[in-house]
Amino acid sequence: VQLQASGGGLVQTGGSLRLSCAASGRISSRFVMAWFRQPPGKEREFVAAINWWSRATYYADSVKGRFTISRENAEKTMYLQMNSLKPEDTAIYFCAADSRIIVSSIPNPQAYDYWGQGTLVTVSS
Repeated sequence: VQLQASGGGLVQTGGSLRLSCAASGRISSRFVMAWFRQPPGKEREFVAAINWWSRATYYADSVKGRFTISRENAEKTMYLQMNSLKPEDTAIYFCAADSRIIVSSIPNPQAYDYWGQGTLVTVSS
């Protein structure tokens, strides 16, 4: 599986952005796709994830109510709609995927074998 992330940019506080992650290759029945982010000088952290087939979604507490993860099966593309952006959302955003993840491992970046390149999101104050 190969992943291609896009959609980052510069936005003011309170603004919105939509990130996309296009997948190529086979999507199995247990496929989970996720977004992680790495703020400047900090470790990579979980943002949101979606089970490709059940559409079950999972969010970090810091983004609940502001971010929405979704997917379009025909396009094999995952999205992250980010609203009410804050300066602390500034980070490089990565998409990740794996087909063997259990629910308890979803927030763990080490559980994912496939990663896209990052896309930078900068929120100005």
